[in-house]
Amino acid sequence: MSSLLACSSVEKKSDTPEGLFSIAQELEESDRYELAILRYNDVKNKFPYSSWATKAELAIADVHYKAESWPEAQVSYQAFRELHPTHPQIAYVVFRLGMSYYNQMPETVDRDLTLAKDAIDSFDEVIRRHPGSEYAAEAREKKEDSLKRLAGKEEYIADFYFKRGFYGAALPRYEGLLRNYPNLGFDAKALSRAAIAANKADHKEKAREYLQLLKGKFPDSSELNAARREIE
Repeated sequence: MSSLLACSSVEKKSDTPEGLFSIAQELEESDRYELAILRYNDVKNKFPYSSWATKAELAIADVHYKAESWPEAQVSYQAFRELHPTHPQIAYVVFRLGMSYYNQMPETVDRDLTLAKDAIDSFDEVIRRHPGSEYAAEAREKKEDSLKRLAGKEEYIADFYFKRGFYGAALPRYEGLLRNYPNLGFDAKALSRAAIAANKADHKEKAREYLQLLKGKFPDSSELNAARREIE
């Protein structure tokens, strides 16, 4: 008898968007993520014009995020952002979108870091459009870390050419590192290697310019000593 009552209770709850949403929440809270997503989708499909449908859309994205299904979370937050650009929780949505990209990034710089740029775009949007939100500070931190990873990738490629004596190919990479990723901890080495690479590639004037910059910004550095040994 008790099981029959339980079944009828679930069926009754399923007749309303609130009831169906609460069933999905219960499944989510018990970590039954796939079933929770099915029930949230039921809310959307059965009650598409209810405010609960919008709540279910966001809940689906959050369940994917909680399950660490980052590509699915990314797609869901992106879809929500496009459908509800003025939603009261849009700062949260854009931040979570950025984090979904961020969490897909590889740990090592020798792999594809294209998603870092997408993450930065989302974090920038939070910082620019929602500077007073509770997500702005972490967005700044994650943006800086994403930039450092991209800088590390550029340094990795530049070093690859430099170590093999391809100074003409290394030089623009170090210059790009200086231009695109300043003040992230790469400047001293990039200036030193740019000066050396320019000198080796017979761009003497450019080599002297980078050496002077290195002297001004990092006068007591080992990077300056390394450049001096090659150029002076």
